[in-house]
Amino acid sequence: MGKATGFLEYPRQLPVFRSPVDRVRDWNEFHHHLPGTALQEQAARCMDCGVPFCHTGTILNGATSGCPLNNLIPDWNHLVYQGNWHHALELLHKTNNFPEFTGRVCPAPCEGSCVLAIDDDPVSIKSIECAIVDRGFEEGWIVPQPPRKRTGKRVAIVGSGPAGLACADQLNKDGHLVTVFEKSDRIGGLLMYGIPNMKLDKKIVQRRVNLLEQEGIQFIVNTEVGKDYSPKDLLRDFDALVLCGGASKPRDLNVEGRQLKGIHFAMDFLRANTKAFLDGHATGLSAAGKDVIVIGGGDTGTDCVATAIRQGCRSLVQFEILPQPGSRRASDNPWPQWPRIHRMDYGHHEALALFGSDPRSFSIRTLAFEGDYAGSVAAVQTIEVEGRTNGLADIEGSNRTWPAQLVLLAMGFLGPPKDSLLTELRLEVNDRGTITVDANKMTTVPRVFAAGDIERGQSLIVWAIADGRRAAQGVHTYVSTDKGSQV
Repeated sequence: MGKATGFLEYPRQLPVFRSPVDRVRDWNEFHHHLPGTALQEQAARCMDCGVPFCHTGTILNGATSGCPLNNLIPDWNHLVYQGNWHHALELLHKTNNFPEFTGRVCPAPCEGSCVLAIDDDPVSIKSIECAIVDRGFEEGWIVPQPPRKRTGKRVAIVGSGPAGLACADQLNKDGHLVTVFEKSDRIGGLLMYGIPNMKLDKKIVQRRVNLLEQEGIQFIVNTEVGKDYSPKDLLRDFDALVLCGGASKPRDLNVEGRQLKGIHFAMDFLRANTKAFLDGHATGLSAAGKDVIVIGGGDTGTDCVATAIRQGCRSLVQFEILPQPGSRRASDNPWPQWPRIHRMDYGHHEALALFGSDPRSFSIRTLAFEGDYAGSVAAVQTIEVEGRTNGLADIEGSNRTWPAQLVLLAMGFLGPPKDSLLTELRLEVNDRGTITVDANKMTTVPRVFAAGDIERGQSLIVWAIADGRRAAQGVHTYVSTDKGSQV
């Protein structure tokens, strides 16, 4: 333990955020790191608990508690406090392949289960993690480390999101020949196209992809397995196949007027805008000059809010069907569960600065969409709801009509699409619509594995990385046995 009284002496500090009014004028990341001395003080707040909960990921009350990657958090906090950043980076990379991603976009369930958070502000684990890896790149400590020898075993991975990249990284370290197939024109999956640049700079994603490529991983883009490359051909050409395609089927809102133009799934909106930004041209899917309504209160909805603001929307509202949480934990939400409390994310702060209020409206149910003479959406009809013993109920007389020329549906995902990849391989799916796997992440089809949202369902980036690592271990064990060698 670096400093026995550190948590008593130093208050929690967050990264330095750029002014909302300034940052909405560009697509650069919205935060900076604290100075090194301040980060050391934040690391000194770690209590080095006898039984730490921060690094033990589990599901409590339907939410993640602690880090699913089992990051050695007290250990590298101690090293940062001592100023031993290089050793801290080594420990961080032992459990986390991509801390530069999790340090930016993970909601930090580790902080929710920090022992200090029982009656104080938690340790700033996420910002320390991000600072460690960023310093590692700046100092030149992170360099390509290709395996010393190859096994000759060939593994195909479908999907280059966090699960696919983590699986590829681990298998490559084991000496296997890894090829990653991506249907888009750039590697990264949702890391590249599902998260806006101001939240995760794409140069940071590409930096890691370049490193993995230099270590020997082969990346093939613009190739959709099941369409451009038969899954059966993959099984013929490779010793094992790992499916990491995500859970990309969005939840729809089947109400009157859904067919109107101007109503889009959130991920289509984010993908189009990020691609336009990277390609250096304008996009036809723009919020400029429009009244925008985002339906859904999660991270994806917040990303839509921030993107619409940067495009110059005229007004902005975000609907959430659930009631607004309290500012403190409720009695049925005790530590170390993830605290279900009211928070303002980066996009909400930006909307507050520009429009004068939090863009979210809670306890709102969408009834219908209204169109104009050209068949485009012009307004959204809603009603307020309240909680009752048997669920949510409409509040009579609370109907309202909101102007909208762009509506973005951000209500989560329902699992992988039922495409030719699943049907041709005859993969078994469960009642949630995701692929069935065993403890080693193998599907019901021999030599075919699955990892990430495609088998877990919509979840966090840390679960995707953890699942990718577990799948890699399962593949490595399989292809290294006599059974795998007979393929």
